[in-house]
Amino acid sequence: MTATAFRLAFPYGFDRNARTAAASEEAHVRQLIEQLLFTTHGERVMRPDLGSGVAQLVFAPNALELAGATQMLIQGALQRFLGEIITVLRVAVEAIDSTLLITVQYALRLDGRVVTETFERPA
Repeated sequence: MTATAFRLAFPYGFDRNARTAAASEEAHVRQLIEQLLFTTHGERVMRPDLGSGVAQLVFAPNALELAGATQMLIQGALQRFLGEIITVLRVAVEAIDSTLLITVQYALRLDGRVVTETFERPA
């Protein structure tokens, strides 16, 4: 019999049995990506380099050059911090008014499934 890894749900919470909530593999990876995207550099005490710096870009002027730079920034952060569990296939960034939409398409290294997720962050 093989043991399955316990994946802590984010945000932290409890299940209906009053135990620490767990997440499926796919949900856990999505939660890891969301944490990475919206964590500011220096926010994590033991990992000050963790993050993508995207949160500050919500207030930056909307321009094609900024969108391209943001896509590269996100792709680099995903490859650096989550490269062992996902292969990044595509990143698209769109700023609509004061909302930042980030679409990430990736393949899970565990089984090769391709997943597309959209993350939204209002200003």
